[in-house]
Amino acid sequence: MFEAFKSGLIGLRKEDDPTRWAEGYRFPALEAGRVVKEELPIETPAGMSALVFNTRKPIFADQRVRQALIKLFDFEWVNRTLFHSQYARTESYFDRSELSSFHRRADFRELELLRPFPDAVRPEIMDGSFALPESDGTGENRVGREDALHLLEQAGYRLKDGRLVNQTTGEPLTFEILAVTRGQERLLLTYARALKQLGIEARIRQVDSAQYQQRKQTYDFDMIQYFWPVSLSPGNEQSFRWGSDAADIDGTLNYPGVKSKAADAMIAALLAAKTRDDFVSAVHALDRVLLSGDYMIPLFYLPKQWVAHWRNIERPEQTPLYGYQIESWWSAPEHDTKSGAAP
Repeated sequence: MFEAFKSGLIGLRKEDDPTRWAEGYRFPALEAGRVVKEELPIETPAGMSALVFNTRKPIFADQRVRQALIKLFDFEWVNRTLFHSQYARTESYFDRSELSSFHRRADFRELELLRPFPDAVRPEIMDGSFALPESDGTGENRVGREDALHLLEQAGYRLKDGRLVNQTTGEPLTFEILAVTRGQERLLLTYARALKQLGIEARIRQVDSAQYQQRKQTYDFDMIQYFWPVSLSPGNEQSFRWGSDAADIDGTLNYPGVKSKAADAMIAALLAAKTRDDFVSAVHALDRVLLSGDYMIPLFYLPKQWVAHWRNIERPEQTPLYGYQIESWWSAPEHDTKSGAAP
């Protein structure tokens, strides 16, 4: 398909491969200006792509352990070395949209909704100053390792002979991450190497799709990589994803095992909202509760839509909220796709 596009047999291509976008679009037609690369704005939620802790497992029941493992994920280095620095970090369950609470101070509606749950949201998430750990991108992540080790010591772990072990039981800190694709495996192996520097063993197990699906449905895993898509109108599916009842029912999308009265109340509030302002505030409040629980290691998303097209394909000057809509593009007959004749 890509070769067909390069030769002019296909007029437009949506791209989602960072490596190809950074390095693959180097061919004569593009260099001559007959093919155009564009990064178009989009304001719908990016969704939550993450490494998911199964909090049903004793090893991840302690939030300090989860916080430590979040600090050990070096996004800046991963983004630079694996993805040509093309991704943005996911900082919200509703990132890239007005529904995100990231860098937004809680408004009076949110404060009222969260008042019965004073410990459900961390102060830095409530006031909008929260951000995930950021490294210098060199791969060392010294600050992250120091912070993580401090948290793990608080949780009862210590380094012994190069391994992190529980001070009470002597059991090493080790867990399994399920993978189903080579792309997942590459990312997970990179993370596992970072954990090993602190004496933590993360075993990557690649399984076939049928076994992967079965183990997901019965929550028979320590950690998985998963993606929850999101629209601008989140609704009943939020209970299926984050509701306390869903945590105990096989086959739901509550893979981390979230059990939070505050999350349940925020979901109820967004479902009961009668105005857009009330709805957005309720979603912001839910976002803050979920972020405060450290249920997963947020990964990344594409901040814009990547599109390449031959010059004979034209589009409206204004891009819709939902990103480009191919139905509104047209082919200008005076252009010649293969010859690149001027309009």
